[in-house]
Amino acid sequence: MTMSAGWYLRRLSRMGPQEIAGRAGDTVRRRRWRSALPNCPSVTGARFTAVLPAGTIAAVPADAAKRLIAEADRLMAGHAEFFGVDRDDLADPDWWYDPKTGRRAPWGYAFDVPYRNEDVVGDIKQIWEPSRHQYLTVLAAAYAITGNEQYAERVAEHLRLWWTANAPLRGVHWISGIELGIRLLSWVWIRRLLDGWPGAAGLFEDNPVALNQIWHHQRWLAAFPSRGSSANNHVIAEAAGQLAAACAFGWFPSSARWRAGALRSLERHLRSNTFESGLNRELATEYHGLVLELGLAAVAEADAADVPVPASIRLVLLRMTDALAAVVDGRLRPPRQGDADDGHGLVVDGAGTDRWASLLATGDAVFGRLAWWPAAGGTDVRTPLLAALIRPYAKNGTAPAVTRPAGRPAHFADAGMTILRGPEEIWCRCDGGPHGFLSIAAHAHADALSVEVRHDGVDVLADPGTYCYHGQPEWRQYFRSTLGHNTLQLDGGDQSVSGGPFLWTRQARSRVLVADTSDAGVARWSAEHDGYQGSVHRRRVELTAASQELRVVDDVRGPRHAVQLAFHLGPLIAADLVGNRAQLTWTRDGEDRSAVLDLPGQLSWRAHRGETDPPLGWYSAGFGRKEPTTTLVGTGFTDGAEGFTTVLRFRG
Repeated sequence: MTMSAGWYLRRLSRMGPQEIAGRAGDTVRRRRWRSALPNCPSVTGARFTAVLPAGTIAAVPADAAKRLIAEADRLMAGHAEFFGVDRDDLADPDWWYDPKTGRRAPWGYAFDVPYRNEDVVGDIKQIWEPSRHQYLTVLAAAYAITGNEQYAERVAEHLRLWWTANAPLRGVHWISGIELGIRLLSWVWIRRLLDGWPGAAGLFEDNPVALNQIWHHQRWLAAFPSRGSSANNHVIAEAAGQLAAACAFGWFPSSARWRAGALRSLERHLRSNTFESGLNRELATEYHGLVLELGLAAVAEADAADVPVPASIRLVLLRMTDALAAVVDGRLRPPRQGDADDGHGLVVDGAGTDRWASLLATGDAVFGRLAWWPAAGGTDVRTPLLAALIRPYAKNGTAPAVTRPAGRPAHFADAGMTILRGPEEIWCRCDGGPHGFLSIAAHAHADALSVEVRHDGVDVLADPGTYCYHGQPEWRQYFRSTLGHNTLQLDGGDQSVSGGPFLWTRQARSRVLVADTSDAGVARWSAEHDGYQGSVHRRRVELTAASQELRVVDDVRGPRHAVQLAFHLGPLIAADLVGNRAQLTWTRDGEDRSAVLDLPGQLSWRAHRGETDPPLGWYSAGFGRKEPTTTLVGTGFTDGAEGFTTVLRFRG
């Protein structure tokens, strides 16, 4: 995918004067750096002191350690999976190779590499992901737990190879700040987890090549922060990595300045990226998880180095953790809202570890769980490691007193998210919030008034997910389109107008009219949006506990329109559609379950599954992965005043 002149004009139109000036300065700096690459200042007597407290590794649960070691052994054999692509070359990786397309990114000055052009570079996320070095943090953690030096030696071998092959400002791994920030965070934890290995100092503080890389990474991050309309989760990763390195690797003349700047940036952007309710402003749940992980990891480094952390940082992370506990379903699955690219801040766990349970367990250790929190269940490696470094909130002298929710919140007014809950673990997310964050709303979908319904953790009416970012524009368009969500489309157009894969030039405005979960018998929600110019789409949802019935009513105010109303079924759901009634069946834990979906009779209904021209009937469980599923689409017109009524009844 290459960006056209029109895209650049649309992108420029979403920037303010300050951002334009900053980006102009970046351009000048990039040109200057092309020919004037400074040397890392001389460092003598460097020591690594940010070690884990005694007894930390012994606190790792045995089953979590077992999963970690199994993953480490798989990596040692060269096997890994990134975004749906199985790899067997991780024993001796080619850092610039994309196994998905078979292409290899070109060498050259970093800012000249057309990383968005898959025809030239390949799938950039396939190339970038191994170089976040989070698979090396897994190997380092395996060494810390087992003492097996083969893990440590593999880590050292790969770091030396990477440092040699990726000189500062050369190639694709020096283009994006989020990559540099997460990589620095990985290096800090690698050094910490290898501390008992005799070669650790020789790999890091006594190694001029490592010092040069660490210094240049931090110099880059200080020079090219994400700005203005791009200051979303990327700037959090940049600040977290910079802070971690400046605390743990504080060996350079600029370390104190970098540390102070990163702490200011982290404090500012954590607040600006987070609603008062605790939900992430991007309204993309996986980025809520990423930002929370990055924030916790950054605070861990500051606490380990005795660097005072502004109270507001801890308070934001506390609110984020409480919000996460509030929105998950009975199986600890959060909403599938907005973009998701499987990004993690710190990885020290094996396959099968529940990300969200891990975050709640860490929240419990650091902030203390509330009585209404769901039981986290499961175990992980990361929680005892972070908890050993982060000062518990209640025991932190700078932490302000805060009133936390006495009961489980169901409505987040600032984020426009409402969770309706019923018997038999019926869970329904209703979306009446802002389109996205900042002027470009990069990770938003055109999903205003969409609903997402689960039964005991199984997607019944599903949010299809994300699947891809670059290289496949027709799939990118589908997965973030209005038709790609459980909501109503008028005249074949999206509610919000896309100007590129991470750019929206016109954004629908939504407002919640009713959010009443106080009645134990019936929970009600209603909202409307103005995305279809000249018309208003209003939706009402009622969940009745006694009958296990969910009723959705759609009204359109305005002139006559062609209508498409879509309901996307989860991948476990089989559907038998006859007329305007669909019989739904699935199996959960060996037990057969069923429901009936009565669809509006004014519309003509058809089931779509796995269609490609154009895409329709797909579900993406994770980035780079998709599978066929059933989508029910009703077509017709906005004739009549009675609205379109859909009723989903679960059978006991």
